[in-house]
Amino acid sequence: MPSFPPLVAVSTDLKLLAGHPTYAVAQKYVDPVRDLSGCLPLLLPALGDALPIDAVLDAVHGLVFTGSPSNVEPRHYGEALADPASPADPARDATTLPLIRAAIARGVPVFGICRGFQEINVALGGSLLQEVHNTEGFADHREDGDLDIAGQYGPAHVVNAVPGGWLHGLVGAPSWEVNSLHGQGIKTLASDLLAQAHAPDGLVEAYSHLHAPGFLLAVQWHPEWQATHNPVSRKLFGAFGDACRDHANRHRERLRPPEARAA
Repeated sequence: MPSFPPLVAVSTDLKLLAGHPTYAVAQKYVDPVRDLSGCLPLLLPALGDALPIDAVLDAVHGLVFTGSPSNVEPRHYGEALADPASPADPARDATTLPLIRAAIARGVPVFGICRGFQEINVALGGSLLQEVHNTEGFADHREDGDLDIAGQYGPAHVVNAVPGGWLHGLVGAPSWEVNSLHGQGIKTLASDLLAQAHAPDGLVEAYSHLHAPGFLLAVQWHPEWQATHNPVSRKLFGAFGDACRDHANRHRERLRPPEARAA
C-alpha cells in the first residue's frame, strides 16, 4: 500500500475579511505541521453543528487547535462574560468543543496551542480566568502592543516542567523560555488533564491527558512562531507528527483485507 503523509486538520476562525465572512488561520500554524511534523495540513472550516465529526475523524490522523484573537465564550464553563468587548467566535466554539471530545475518545492525536489549549480544557469540563492580568497572584501574560511582531513573540518568561513528567522528558530540560501573548488562562484544570509545566506565577502552561487512548498535548504559549529555529518547538511538533504517523499506520492496517494482514 502506498505511503502518504498523515492528514492533519487545522482549526480555523470565522472572521470578516474585506467584508466577507471567511474561514481563516494564520500561516504560522500550518507550516510547522508540514515542515516539522511531516504531515499534510488541511484547513478545517468552523461549520459548527454542520460539521460531520465522525467523517472528519475517519479521514484525518491528527488535529491542531490553533491560537486566535478570540476567546472561548464563558457560558461554556458556566460563567458570565466579564468584559463585553472580549472578542468571541461562536462558530469556532460550536465546532471545536464537540470535536475535541470526540477526537480524544477516538484516540486521534490532538495538539492545542493558546486558544486551543484553553478550549480543550473547557471542552473537558475545566474553566478559565477571563482576565489573568486582573487576577490577584498572577502576572500580566499579554504581549506589549508597543513592540513590533518579533518583539511581541520574543521570550517573555520561563516555564518550569513538572519534574519527571512527560514533557520534561520530551524537552530534556527542567525549564525553558517561552513567548506570552494571552489574556486568559487556566482557572480550573479539567479532571482528566495533567499539568506538565507552569509559569513562574503558577499558571498552567502545558498539560497532557491522563487516560486518552491517543496523544494529547496542549501549551499556552506559541511554539509555532519561528518553530524551525526553536529546539523546544521542534520537539513538540516532532512528537505530534510521530503520533499522527502511528495513528495513520494503525488506521491503514485496519483497512487492509484480512488476508493481507495475515501475510
